[in-house]
Amino acid sequence: MTKVALPPAPGTAEHLCLALANSIVMLPGGQRADELNTPGNATAWLISHDLAPEGTGLLAYCQLQLTDLRENLRRVLESRAEGVSPSAGALGAINRALTAVPSAALLQYDPDEGLLRVPSHPTTQLVDHAMAQIAEDAAALLTGPDAHRIAHCASAPCDRFMVRTHARRQWCSERCGARQRANRAYARKLDNAPAG
Repeated sequence: MTKVALPPAPGTAEHLCLALANSIVMLPGGQRADELNTPGNATAWLISHDLAPEGTGLLAYCQLQLTDLRENLRRVLESRAEGVSPSAGALGAINRALTAVPSAALLQYDPDEGLLRVPSHPTTQLVDHAMAQIAEDAAALLTGPDAHRIAHCASAPCDRFMVRTHARRQWCSERCGARQRANRAYARKLDNAPAG
């Protein structure tokens, strides 16, 4: 799998579910870039999104749980973007992630900070709690006021999701927009070329 730094798609910074869904992307040339392709990379992804503390180490089983949730999120986001019914299996997987662990942050007292709310769970449930947060974000996005703005990038082969910032936005990044404009210009050039 190829490691490529892509600019974030609109809405990714605000929605963990989009960040997870877009952690795998098809690149020009048919290559896939996957940020979760190893347990170490999956751990780094969770840490970078404040879903796991530094020093965490995921096992392959935990990585598989996270990539399964990603695939189900992608299916539901795709169905929303296309305006069709999502599969019951994909919805069920998201609902299982939502309900797998108690999600309420407990009230605790810290002598330096006073009263605060912190998630309390054993390390063994870390991935379950991260997935519950991602699933909660997905449920909020898919049922909230921005649900109608969920879209798929219109620049093939890119398959990232975004929240459109305005009605005419079709691409997840300037890079994809420039590629699409170049492809259209090239196609026009071929269409206008004299037959020889």
